[in-house]
Amino acid sequence: MAVETLSPDWEFDRVDDGSQKIHAEVQLKNYGKFLEEYTSQLRRIEDALDDSIGDVWDFNLDPIALKLLPYEQSSLLELIKTENKVLNKVITVYAALCCEIKKLKYEAETKFYNGLLFYGEGATDSSMVEGDCQIQMGRFISFLQELSCFVTRCYEVVMNVVHQLAALYISNKVAPKIIETTGVHFQTMYEHLGELLTVLLTLDEIIDNHITLKDHWTMYKRLLKSVHHNPSKFGIQEEKLKPFEKFLLKLEGQLLDGTVFQACIEQQFDSLNGGVSVSKNSTFAEEFAHSIRSIFANVEAKLGEPSEIDQREKYVGICGLFVLHFQIFRTVDKKFYKSLLDICKKVPAITLTANIIWFPDNFLIHKIPAAAKLLDRKSLQAIKVHRDTFLQHKAQSLTKDVQSYYVFVSSWMMKMESILSKEQRMDKFAEDLTNRCNVFIQGFLYAYSISTIIKTTMNLYMSMQKPMTKTSVKALCRLVELLKAIEHMFYRRSMVVADSVSHITQHLQHQALNSISVAKKRVISDKKYSEQRLDVLSALVLAENTLNGPSTKQRRLIVSLALSVGTQMKTFKDEELFPLQVVMKKLDLISELRERVQTQCDCCFLYWHRAVFPIYLDDVYENAVDAARLHYMFSALRDCVPAMMHARHLESHEILLDCYDKEIMEILNEHLLDKLCKEIEKDLRLSVHTHLKLDDRNPFKVGMKDLALFFSLNPIRFFDRFIDIRAYVTHYLDKTFYNLTTVALHDWATYSEMRNLATQRYGLVMTEAHLPSQTLEQGLDVLEIMRNIHIFVSRYLYNLNNQIFIERTSNNKHLNTINIRHIANSIRTHGTGIMNTTVNFTYQFLKKKFYIFSQFMYDEHIKSRLIKDIRFFREIKDQNDHKYPFDRAEKFNRGIRKLGITPEGQSYLDQFRQLISQIGNAMGYVRMIRSGGLHCSSNAIRFVPDLEDIVNFEELVKEEGLAEETLKAARHLDSVLSDHTRNSAEGTEYFKMLVDVFAPEFRRPKNIHLRNFYIIVPPLTLNFVEHSISCKEKLNKKNKIGAAFTDDGFAMGI
Repeated sequence: MAVETLSPDWEFDRVDDGSQKIHAEVQLKNYGKFLEEYTSQLRRIEDALDDSIGDVWDFNLDPIALKLLPYEQSSLLELIKTENKVLNKVITVYAALCCEIKKLKYEAETKFYNGLLFYGEGATDSSMVEGDCQIQMGRFISFLQELSCFVTRCYEVVMNVVHQLAALYISNKVAPKIIETTGVHFQTMYEHLGELLTVLLTLDEIIDNHITLKDHWTMYKRLLKSVHHNPSKFGIQEEKLKPFEKFLLKLEGQLLDGTVFQACIEQQFDSLNGGVSVSKNSTFAEEFAHSIRSIFANVEAKLGEPSEIDQREKYVGICGLFVLHFQIFRTVDKKFYKSLLDICKKVPAITLTANIIWFPDNFLIHKIPAAAKLLDRKSLQAIKVHRDTFLQHKAQSLTKDVQSYYVFVSSWMMKMESILSKEQRMDKFAEDLTNRCNVFIQGFLYAYSISTIIKTTMNLYMSMQKPMTKTSVKALCRLVELLKAIEHMFYRRSMVVADSVSHITQHLQHQALNSISVAKKRVISDKKYSEQRLDVLSALVLAENTLNGPSTKQRRLIVSLALSVGTQMKTFKDEELFPLQVVMKKLDLISELRERVQTQCDCCFLYWHRAVFPIYLDDVYENAVDAARLHYMFSALRDCVPAMMHARHLESHEILLDCYDKEIMEILNEHLLDKLCKEIEKDLRLSVHTHLKLDDRNPFKVGMKDLALFFSLNPIRFFDRFIDIRAYVTHYLDKTFYNLTTVALHDWATYSEMRNLATQRYGLVMTEAHLPSQTLEQGLDVLEIMRNIHIFVSRYLYNLNNQIFIERTSNNKHLNTINIRHIANSIRTHGTGIMNTTVNFTYQFLKKKFYIFSQFMYDEHIKSRLIKDIRFFREIKDQNDHKYPFDRAEKFNRGIRKLGITPEGQSYLDQFRQLISQIGNAMGYVRMIRSGGLHCSSNAIRFVPDLEDIVNFEELVKEEGLAEETLKAARHLDSVLSDHTRNSAEGTEYFKMLVDVFAPEFRRPKNIHLRNFYIIVPPLTLNFVEHSISCKEKLNKKNKIGAAFTDDGFAMGI
C-alpha cells in the first residue's frame, strides 16, 4: 500500500528484469551464512562453558560460580499472613527467634570458633620473642570483647525462647490460653534452642582445650601488674587502669573459666515482677520433656546408620536441652538419662568443630551429678572402655572401610555422570527427577559418613594421645580424597545440578502441597466449629501459601512451624504424615544441597592434623600410579584458608596464611619434589652410564616405579600459585646439567644425552644449555701459562706441524691440549695487550735458560771433547763430503755417559737435550701467541666487508650533522677498525726481535765458547732420535709412563 501511495507513476512502467530476485537470493545467502556463523559461535561458547569447566577447580577462583541458595526479599511479616491474627503472632514470634538463632549460630561458626581456634598459630616457638605472647593477647582483647557481647546476646535469646514457650503452655486453669495447645508440639523450636546451646557448649570446649590461650592470658595479667606499679613508663593514665582490670576480670569470669554454658542454664528464668512463671509451670515442663524425647526418638533411630544426616549435632543439642530441663525443673527422668548415656556405646565421641571432640558421657555426668550417682560405677567405666575398643576396631577396619567406600563413591560418580548426561524424557519427567534427587542425596550421605569417620578417628587419636599406624594414616588420607572427589563431582557438574535442583524443589513442593490439600479438605468437610479447628485450618493455609514460592530457609521454617499446629486433631492419617515429613526433609536437603555438601566436605580440620601430610606424600611417591590424587589433597588443605581469615591475634591474617603456605611447601619439597628430582636424575645417570659396572637394575628383581605419571599431572593449585611438578623437575634438571657442564665442559655430550633421554622417557621439555661444546674452554689461560712458564715448557710437548701443545702425562684419563683457537679465545677475553707482556715474560725465561746453556758449553769435560771433535772434523771433512760420521757421534754419546748418570738414568747429554727442548717449547709458545693474535684479529675483522676500502664513519656523521655522542662513537669505531686492520695485516715478527736482542750478546768475546755448539748437534740428534723411538714404543705398552708421539720442541730449539 505504502509504495502505491508514494509513486503510482513509477509503479506503472516498472520492468521486471530479474534483478530483485538476484538481490533477494544474495541476501538470503548472506543471512544463511550469518546464521551458520552465529550457530558455530554459540556452540563455541557452549563448549567453553561446558560442564567440565576445568578440572583444577577452586571455589574462590573460578571466574563463574553458581549460587543455588533460594533467595527472596520478603520479610517474615509479609510471609505469615492468615485471617487468624493470634496464630500469625505466635508463628511470627517463633519464626523470628529461630532465624535469630540461625544467625547467631552462623556467626559463631564462621567468626568466633575460628578466631579462638587459630589463636597462637602462625608463630613458631623459635620465632617467638619475649613479650610476643602479651602483644598477641593485647590484639585479641577486642575479639574477646566481641565474643562476650555475643555470649550475652545468646543468653538473652535462650531466655526469650524459654519465656515464649512457657507463655504458650500455661498450667494455670483460670488464665486464658493464647491458642489451644493440647496436640501442638513445636519441635522445631526445641531443635533450634538445642543448636544455640550447642554453640555455647562448643565455645566452652574450645576454650577449655586451648592451653596457649590460657597461658598467654596469665602472662597478660602479670604484665598488667607491672604496668600498675609504673604506669607513666608505659604511657598510660592510672585512672584508666582500674576499669580495664575490672573489664578483664569480667571477661575471664564469663569466657575463660569454661562456664559459658553453665551460666546460660543457671539464669533466673522466672520473671520476678509477676511475668511468666517457668519453673512452676508443670504443663511446660511436661511439654519440654516430651519434645526432648520425641527429638531423641528420631535421632536414636538414625544415629550411626548409613542414612544419618545431622543426628549427631542434634544429639549434642538434646544433651544440652536435657541439662537445661534439669536446671529449670530440677527433675530427672532416670530411664531417659540412661538411654542418653547408652548412645555413647554407638557414638563414643562427637566432633563439635575442627579438632574439638566432645564426650557426651563426661558432659552428662559432670552437669547432672545427682543422676550420675544413681548409676553404678561399672556401667560408667564400661563407656570409657568401650571408647578404647571402638578406636581399636576403627583402626583395624579402616582399610576395609576405604575399599568399600572407594567402590561406593566410584559407582555413585558413574551414576551421577550417566543420570546427568541422559536427556530428560518428558513422559517420565517426575520419575527422572525422583532419581536425580535420590542420587544427589546419596552423594551427600556418603560425604557425611566419610567425613564423620575421618573426624572422629583423627580427633579421638589426638585427644586420647594414642599413636596412629602408617596404614591408618594412609587410609584416612584416602578417605579425605574420596570426600573431595564427591565435592568435585558436584562442582564439576554445576550446570546440570543447578538445573536439576530447581526442578526437584518444585517437584517436592508439589508433593507436599498435595498432602496438605488432602488434609485441608478433610478439615473443611467437618462442619463442627471450634477455635482449635480454625487454628488447624489457618495453619494449613499458611503452610500452603508459604510452599508456593522459592524454597528459602525462612519459608521452610514457617512451614514446619505451621505444620506443628496443623497436624493436631488427626488431620493427617499416619500413612500420610510420614511421607510428608520425608518430603520436607528432602526439600531441606535439596534446597541447601551445595551449602550442605560444602560443609560436609570441608576439610578445615586437616590443619590440626597436618602432621599426616609428610606420610601421605611418601605414600604418593611410593605408589606413583595414582599421583592425580594430589589434587584432592591440596584442595582439602586449602579448605582452612577462609577460616584463617578470622584470626585476630596477629598484625594481619596474611602472616598466618604465609606461615601455613611456607610449611606445606617445605613438606612438599622435602617429601616429594626433591625426592622425585633426585630419583629422576639418578635414573638418567644410570641409564646413560650402562657401560659401567653398576648395581643390578633388572626391574624383575629390583622392581620399578613409573615416575613419568607425575609429569602428566595438571598443575596443582595452592594459594595464589600453581605447583607444576613437571616444570619443577625440568628446571631442576636444567639447572643441574648446566652447572655441571660448566664445571667440566668435556661432559657436555653425556649431559645432552641425558637431556634427550629425559624427553623420551619422561616427556620433559628440556632447555638446551647453549654452552659451546668445547669451544669456550680456553684450555689453559695465556696468563696462567705466562705465570708458570717454567712448569709449562717442561710438562707440555710441542707439535710443529699442527701448532699444538700436548700434556706429557696426566692423572686423568685424558691429556690436555692447547692450540691456536684456545690462545685466540684467551686473547679475546683479556685483550691484545697481553701478547707483548707474554712474549717479554717468555724472553726473560729464555735468558735464564741461555745462561744454563752457556754454563754447559763452558764445562771443561764438554769443552775439551768438543774442541777434539772440531779438530777431527776439520781433518776428515774433505774425504767425507762434509758429513759428520755416525760412529763418532755415537762414541761421543757413550763418552758423556761415562761422566756420570742421574738417579733417573739420564746422562748429561740427555739433560742438555731437555734444555734445548724447553727453549724450543718456549719459542713454539711465542710462535703460537703470534698465530693466536692473528686468528683473533681475523675473527674480529671478518665483519668488515672490504679491508682495502674502509668507510670513515666520523666524516659520515659530520655530514649528517648528528649529535656529539654519536660523533664520539663514530670516532671510536674508526680507531678500532684501523687497529684491527693493522693487526691482521702485520702481526709482529717476534723471532726477529729475539735475534736482534740476543745476537750481539752471544758474539761478545767472553761468550766465544758458545761457537762450538754446532759440533754437539750430531750426537744430540742421535740422542733425540733414540729418546723419540723409546717414547713411541711405550705408547703400545700397558704402563704408559713416559710415552709420547711428538716432541718438536727439540727441533724448534736447535
